[in-house]
Amino acid sequence: MTTRRRLARCVAALAAATALVAGCGAPNPTAQSRLDGHAGATHAETTRPGSPATSVPTSGAAQPAVSGHGSAASSPRPAPASLRSGESIRTVAVSAPYTPAAPSGGTDDYRCFVLDPRIAADTFVTGFDIVPGQPAEVHHVILYRVPPTKAAAARQRDAETPGDGWTCFGGTGLESQGSLLDDAPWVGAWAPGGTEQLLDRDIGIPLEKGSLLVLQVHYNLRHGVTPDRTAVDLRLSTRALTPLDTMLLPAPVELPCRTGHTEPLCDRDAAVRDVAARFGATSGRMVAGLLLLCNGSFEPRPGTTQTCTRTVQEPATVRTAAGHMHLMGSSIRIELNPGTAAARTLLDTEVWDFDDQGAVSISPAAMEPGDRLRVTCTHDQAWRDKLPALRDLPERYVVWGEGTTDEMCLGILGVTRP
Repeated sequence: MTTRRRLARCVAALAAATALVAGCGAPNPTAQSRLDGHAGATHAETTRPGSPATSVPTSGAAQPAVSGHGSAASSPRPAPASLRSGESIRTVAVSAPYTPAAPSGGTDDYRCFVLDPRIAADTFVTGFDIVPGQPAEVHHVILYRVPPTKAAAARQRDAETPGDGWTCFGGTGLESQGSLLDDAPWVGAWAPGGTEQLLDRDIGIPLEKGSLLVLQVHYNLRHGVTPDRTAVDLRLSTRALTPLDTMLLPAPVELPCRTGHTEPLCDRDAAVRDVAARFGATSGRMVAGLLLLCNGSFEPRPGTTQTCTRTVQEPATVRTAAGHMHLMGSSIRIELNPGTAAARTLLDTEVWDFDDQGAVSISPAAMEPGDRLRVTCTHDQAWRDKLPALRDLPERYVVWGEGTTDEMCLGILGVTRP
């Protein structure tokens, strides 16, 4: 295995933990009312063919106010879309409210929970609605699939850890999640402004009979601690569909302090050590791994804009695109074959909004081996002067980190393969 390929496996663990962010606000009444009806239930909840109105209330429950780049405002939660032919809704949820606790004196807790959707036959996920119970402290949610061959390992990991679930910085920690960046085992994710996500009618995310799910929840505890119970509504279909895979495109973050700032963590080495202290040694190694993967050396290139270009290894067609950064993000772009006659922009978010993230369907974009994919992110320390969540924190050299007040640069593509 080449050095580059080994690095891709290593970086996948961190990138898989990054997908998405949430802000600060009131508890979500939609999630609470749904779960109140399942008191004492197991992780697997119910299957409901027909109208999804029985799964998600349609009374327009208010979304929480959030504190990102925009103003805090409430908006009604959209009613769920009607079920399509062959679809049913199955709700899974954490079995009991979980009270997060950040290790190592930090303010971020990553917790993984095993969910059993009771898949009795090979099926496809054609949509999902992830609803955090406490958006005031949920930073992101990612739903992973666990094949039946790894189900016992997932249950053992859960059983050997006190309480519900286990701490999971840098990915789920399960062997089945150690895949390449080109094929991450994602089912779905939640981000600020996230609502129900529907795939196009011809595609789906495969779930084998007997598969489990792992729900990774990143809790941001800077504004207090409240027990959380997050739920997921899965749209399932047994129709023959084209499988959808997830490609992850991470890039380094090397954002220096502004001129005139001399805070202790403005020293890059000190900032990297701080990230490793809060999230484990693997997080520190990932900072170096991203540099080698994307720039070909361990030498950082400080600046507001960072990129990473990857070569496509096998034929695929891009169907969805999304980006992810944190509070200091300003813009993100994903390009196919940049600088050539065949160039195509897959995603171009010129003004990044921390409170409005999510994947978008795009016109299919075919890729062949040898094509190049590039993600470009711009971050700005000036957001510290504008955002309440950052204003009271000392300035620091910002590298890739898993905390709400750290930063990331991640492109996320949904692809089909021949």
